[in-house]
Amino acid sequence: MAFLSGLQGKALYRAASACCGAAFMLYGWDAGVLGGIQSTPQFREAIGNPTGAFIIPIIASVYNLAAGVMSLCVTLFGMQLGRKRTILLGDLFICIGAVLQASTYSVGQIIAGRIVCGFGIGCIASAVPTYMAEMSLEASERGPEVSYQLALLITGVALAYWVDLGFVQGLGAHPWLWRIPLAMQSCFAIFSAGLLFFLPDTPRRYYARGRNAEGDQTLARLYALPVEHEHVQLVRAEVMASLQEENDTADKFNFWLLFWDNSELQFGRRLRTSFLILWAQQFLGINMLVYFSTQIFSNLGYDAHLSGILSGVLNTVFAIASYPPIWLIERIGRRALMFWGAIACGVCMLVYVILTTLPADKSSAATNWAAVVFIILYEVVFAIGWLGTCWVYGPEIAPLKYRHIAGGLGAAGEWFSTWVMVFGGGTGINAVGAKIFIWPLLNCVVAAAYVWFCCPESTGKTLEDMDILFALPAARERMEANATGIHDKRASMADSIGEKRQHSGVTRREKVGGTKV
Repeated sequence: MAFLSGLQGKALYRAASACCGAAFMLYGWDAGVLGGIQSTPQFREAIGNPTGAFIIPIIASVYNLAAGVMSLCVTLFGMQLGRKRTILLGDLFICIGAVLQASTYSVGQIIAGRIVCGFGIGCIASAVPTYMAEMSLEASERGPEVSYQLALLITGVALAYWVDLGFVQGLGAHPWLWRIPLAMQSCFAIFSAGLLFFLPDTPRRYYARGRNAEGDQTLARLYALPVEHEHVQLVRAEVMASLQEENDTADKFNFWLLFWDNSELQFGRRLRTSFLILWAQQFLGINMLVYFSTQIFSNLGYDAHLSGILSGVLNTVFAIASYPPIWLIERIGRRALMFWGAIACGVCMLVYVILTTLPADKSSAATNWAAVVFIILYEVVFAIGWLGTCWVYGPEIAPLKYRHIAGGLGAAGEWFSTWVMVFGGGTGINAVGAKIFIWPLLNCVVAAAYVWFCCPESTGKTLEDMDILFALPAARERMEANATGIHDKRASMADSIGEKRQHSGVTRREKVGGTKV
């Protein structure tokens, strides 16, 4: 694996993308793997046939609660540990949790395994989007790259459901087969950790920690240029200028800024948005469908086998629909995707609620199938509008010094809201059936209003430009004046650097001088 230590340019970026992609596919696998086996007699018998309406929802949702707690912990140690080692720590937790779950013979052990895996996913969810956003060389790369990671996440969910279905079919002859999908979580973690171990942390994290020489080397490797090259030095100067502005501002981050923000660069608002945008994502109701899709289809009158197939189809369509945002996010923009996505999700949810709450004399096989269609359509719309967009938005708008806090708060928002929706939704489905989906329907409207009034467009801007985007007027004028010179120099180098690198055989874009970081 020594060759990994010498990777540079696109090869280095793709290696980072591969290990983060494996970690996020693991994230999806972990979210979906229990859904296909939690209702099987063999699984329930192995954990002692627990009774009570809350046991299975607790087993399913405690994972989310643990991930939320760990995400908050990342806000405390994330900068010291770094983006890379935070992901490695998550992979280690996943391996331990997979062993506990796959070998379980009690409710206590399966809950312990879910908690440990939740700790791992909390680390991964906090660090992966930040790692890939900070490794991106161009502003136009961030959105597609993080969208790609989220597409792999949903691919992991769909894959878990199909693998579950395959293993569940053989449970009659081999009642222990449900343990294999739980054990397979460790395969993704081992691959991710094995590759990431040989890669560097992000240059911005090195600069933020005062490790400038390592930051220079990593930046040079990403551009496949010498450290002393003018382009590398200009990018370095832009990052360092942003750090200096954050250090010089009279306002420092503290807990109360999250609630009452009057700082020049609006630290509190930006970190609060990182939390709320992912909280809103889950309150649209997506994980109520992912976690309980088999039960939802059973409630429509379909048998266990057909419900399992429909769950697999639902999550496969979801996975396929998660790939178009890779190309759409830079063309349409973050704000437009989230606003119109929330509106469209609300419409789909409204139709589904109407179809599934019709009086018995007006309900039929046709209305049930129409309800299935609108569940699938909801997931398609959600995948395009909200799946990856808010994961990009939170880390990219955050100040560099506090980006680890934004990553942790965003993941905490995701996981605590997921816990509320999975535990509350699972209990609600058992208690009132499809009427529980009125809850996420109303949240779709609230989410659309929040995006419209509180989320400025960040598409096409460099990470360092985010300070200017959110700065109060006086600070904005000062920062724009300081940034003009650097931007002009970078733009003027476009043709000359592109020609030199093309002739040198470096496999980068034809013109790199005008790239944004």
